[in-house]
Amino acid sequence: MTKQEILNEYKKPEDKILLAQVLDKINFSQTKNRIQNTDFLDMYQVNLVESFLKKLDIKNYILTGGYENSERKILLIYPEKYDYNMINKNISNILKVIRIKLPDDLVGKYTHRDYLGGIIKLGLKREKVGDILVDKNGADIIVMEEISEFLLQNIGSLTRFSMSNITLEVINNLRKVEVRKEEIKIIVSSLRLDNIVSELAKCSRNKAEQILNTERVFINGQNETKKTKQIKQNDIITIRGKGRFEIKEFVGNTRSGRYIINIEKYV
Repeated sequence: MTKQEILNEYKKPEDKILLAQVLDKINFSQTKNRIQNTDFLDMYQVNLVESFLKKLDIKNYILTGGYENSERKILLIYPEKYDYNMINKNISNILKVIRIKLPDDLVGKYTHRDYLGGIIKLGLKREKVGDILVDKNGADIIVMEEISEFLLQNIGSLTRFSMSNITLEVINNLRKVEVRKEEIKIIVSSLRLDNIVSELAKCSRNKAEQILNTERVFINGQNETKKTKQIKQNDIITIRGKGRFEIKEFVGNTRSGRYIINIEKYV
């Protein structure tokens, strides 16, 4: 099949653009014997690309965000002659960490939104930034090497970070940050996904269905659009733009038969 014939199987223009870029990187890697990489991919794009590579029977690739279980990842395509050490060295060259340590009077006051908002305010593209690992003392921000110096020099110009200690770290020095969660409780009429999304995103059922149709919902890392999908205990639901949630416990039912569910929201 030609490149165009392969891409014609996909309907969305943005999917075609991304996969055309992946095909170009595969071709370049194979003909030039060099490692190629994409920018950061979100969960939908990771699933799309991984499925695409399997369809093409491409095996020489890695999807990584710099640590195990990362949400945002880059794709590395490499020639067969490369071994693990060579690939790992390239990851270290491609991904860097901007570490922000907050002053004592700001400890515990900033969330993921504050860090990401600051980065966007500087005019940086989202695809150049990976996961932002937040704890009460600050954050480790995984970024593409090409923007690391700019971010290092400029993020301190933002008022919210002007008194923080900001350093550039290698990806292997990424901190193990304890995930912060808050407990919430929801009550739903059924365990259908659209019901759950409506409660978690604080929106109507019609809006929840729109969110599903625009492929913004993931269950345990897999994109899900079926509104009647039944949710199970320990499922992790990610709603792009709204957050990540874990179904911890089905507590019981109300007198009217509605389900009471304990949720842990990642913050």
